[in-house]
Amino acid sequence: MPLPIETPAVLVDLEIAKRNIERFQAYADEHGIRVRPHIKTHKLPQMAELQLEAGAVGITCQKVTEAEAMVEGSDRIKDVLITYNILGEAKMARLERLNGRVALAVVADSDTVIDGLAGHFAGKDKPIRVLVECNTGADRCGVASPAEAARLASQIEDAKGLVFGGLMTYPPVNGEAKVQAFMSEAKRLIEADGIAVPVITSGGTPSMMHAAGAPVASEYRPGTYIYNDRSLVSRGVASWDECALTVVATVVSVPSETRAIIDAGSKVLTSDLLGLTGYGHVLGRDDIRIDQLSEEHGRLVTDGPINLKVGDQLRIVPNHACVVTNMVDAVHIVEGDTLKDTWPIVARGRVL
Repeated sequence: MPLPIETPAVLVDLEIAKRNIERFQAYADEHGIRVRPHIKTHKLPQMAELQLEAGAVGITCQKVTEAEAMVEGSDRIKDVLITYNILGEAKMARLERLNGRVALAVVADSDTVIDGLAGHFAGKDKPIRVLVECNTGADRCGVASPAEAARLASQIEDAKGLVFGGLMTYPPVNGEAKVQAFMSEAKRLIEADGIAVPVITSGGTPSMMHAAGAPVASEYRPGTYIYNDRSLVSRGVASWDECALTVVATVVSVPSETRAIIDAGSKVLTSDLLGLTGYGHVLGRDDIRIDQLSEEHGRLVTDGPINLKVGDQLRIVPNHACVVTNMVDAVHIVEGDTLKDTWPIVARGRVL
């Protein structure tokens, strides 16, 4: 029976999300790992509160505005790490206000970022914690060597207004050995300079159930695990019944026996492929491929009869759940086929 909502819409099954939270928290507790989930996947204070209730020590954000929205949305969020190089006086002023409200930390991988933070926070009532970001193989941000990590740690420690907070990395999938080697050496060099390393934080959902393979890391930052998506099912780390987020779409045209059109295009399913073919998985219809998107249309094709009619509703697991969250103003909370509530995405799309 169709849900009583306008489509396309994003659904989140709350019970599945809770099970996903509890599954990794149990693994982390067993191995003595602190959990600091990345809220970029859900951007919802309510979901962050469920993660904190399960045992998370705080949250991870990617933008200052995300952190602001989450802190404003819940008085239970008290500890925030922003895993992004932050530049510019306007953002520094926002950081300062946040730093006065919660336990806040940021990251840096260059003299320029450290100097900018120190230039603002020197002489302020409360210093800001800064972690050195390290490249352990994902080749995004991060210093390239343990020696460079140690040099920046010393620079942070000596800077007025800053406190060295530890080391951070976003590793490659199955990169536990690289994390262990890099971070162990960086920790040794920093401690040899007489500086404590309070936290070593790693992250990434695809490898989260192997996080204990890098015991040097005291903290882990999974994001997509709360919802899962087609990319994670394709990696074998989740199943379809562990995918909490789906896009519900309506068939608006059936122009041939092997082709149908839905009202979900790139504005909700996104153009992310993540190495996959097609733009999502239609639950219960393994034979259907979503092979094309325009802004408002998605094209469904099969090799045989498509057996759909205009007005049918379909649920689709997107390739990448995190981006889908950012495409809509709200998600519909469901339990199975029952609509329970609608939650605004409070940390969505804020770019100030």
